[in-house]
Amino acid sequence: MAVDPEKPDATNHILVVDDDPRLCNLLARYLKDNGYMVTAAQSAAEARRHMDGLRFDLLVVDRMMPGEDGLSLIKHIRKSSDVPILMLTAMGEAEHRIQGLEHGADDYMAKPFEPRELLLRVNSILRRAPAPDEPTRLELKFGHCRYDLARHQLSQDGQAVHLTASEAELLRILVDHVNEPVDRLVLAAAAEEGSNPRTIDVQITRLRRKLETDPRQPRYLQTVRGTGYLLRADGA
Repeated sequence: MAVDPEKPDATNHILVVDDDPRLCNLLARYLKDNGYMVTAAQSAAEARRHMDGLRFDLLVVDRMMPGEDGLSLIKHIRKSSDVPILMLTAMGEAEHRIQGLEHGADDYMAKPFEPRELLLRVNSILRRAPAPDEPTRLELKFGHCRYDLARHQLSQDGQAVHLTASEAELLRILVDHVNEPVDRLVLAAAAEEGSNPRTIDVQITRLRRKLETDPRQPRYLQTVRGTGYLLRADGA
């Protein structure tokens, strides 16, 4: 799949919520191939769990799902968050579009749709989203290591540290939530496809070897018992 000519900010994290496993995975893969971080959920309950542990820049939510539907999920989200939401539905009538917008959706697409149009709408919504008020940070420091927030690169004493694709993705998620505990199940779901909590533990051990002076007594990449992991940075 071709990458969009207007390259998106790779730090933008999208949550795709759809009870159709095939469509959910296709959308997640398409958005990843076009430069976004993506987490997938196949129910409103799973989406809520992800939102408890991760911050997202945009949600793509299916309207018709068993149990809690998309409208109910959006209504709940709008009580505490202004995160942009694109609603998907097989119900394309004007009344249904109005309902979606009234419940807090920022945009509305009827199924079936062209993936390219979805991508253009996602790009457009994110361009319109207000910029965060916090000052932009250039890097995080971990003793002799530095993490470049723009390039998503780890270095030690000025030399690049090689990370596998899985390690790089895992570190990027932890960096995005620096000083906040992230659940192992959330990390497993957000990392490379096929990851599970045990795989995450192995990857954390490898990351510690590259990040810590003494991996056996980690200062920066810490275990939070009963939850998951927490990344600390000097001065953060």
